[in-house]
Amino acid sequence: MSDAAALPGQPRGGVLSGPATDRATNVLAPNPSAMTLDGTNTWIIAEPDSDLAVVIDPGPLDDAHLNHVIATAEKAGKQVALTLLTHGHPDHAEGAARFAELTRTPVRALDPALRLGDEGLAAGDVITTGGLEMRVVPTPGHTADSLCFHLPADRAVLTGDTVLGRGTTVVAHPDGRLGDYLDSLRRLRSLTVDDGVHTVLPGHGPVLDDAQGAVEFYLAHRAHRLAQVETAVENGHLTAADVVALVYSDVDPSLWPAAELSVRAQLEYLREHGLI
Repeated sequence: MSDAAALPGQPRGGVLSGPATDRATNVLAPNPSAMTLDGTNTWIIAEPDSDLAVVIDPGPLDDAHLNHVIATAEKAGKQVALTLLTHGHPDHAEGAARFAELTRTPVRALDPALRLGDEGLAAGDVITTGGLEMRVVPTPGHTADSLCFHLPADRAVLTGDTVLGRGTTVVAHPDGRLGDYLDSLRRLRSLTVDDGVHTVLPGHGPVLDDAQGAVEFYLAHRAHRLAQVETAVENGHLTAADVVALVYSDVDPSLWPAAELSVRAQLEYLREHGLI
């Protein structure tokens, strides 16, 4: 068994569901897969002395899970007052409309198509429900509409799919763009350096207790993969599928279709910068 403290970001071991910080509790959705890891993390965020809670990423359209989220909040003496989305992928957002129906709450998201209510989310917004201070951090790259949420009081950041608790994420070309993703990782690194963030509350996988280490690993990993792709093209591997077979030969082939999205984003980035 690997020592978690030696892995990038120092992932926590043990049960994934339950309290993670003073203000954040995870309810794990029952949708495990190669792409979703153990399942989608649905986060309940609330001030300890407040009776109002914010839910981030209700997850798949699964009534049992959605009702479990509501029951978990109520058991802690909280009423769900607002629903937020980190991005629109179905494993995070498919259940949002049903969850809004069950809780009679608005849904706020960057993408207007995902909103239920008059308000969206944008850079500089601060969520203050129940006395919270949770800052909206635009982090496009995995998708164009990806957001993170900075929770200063817990020195934590909720990252959706921008940073995972285990492994690395997909740059979902063509909606996701590598240049945007690298900028977003640098934005998250500045939160760890300038704002004291040390905990990553991801959309999938375990909580990470070394946020800066996780982001630095992601940046180094992207630089390494980009160099591998550039070399592969120079050696005559011109299609995305050919590059995947060479560069991702150590990855489970069932994940190659997702890897091909990232490779397409890498090839686009290299062309835009005149490197191939």
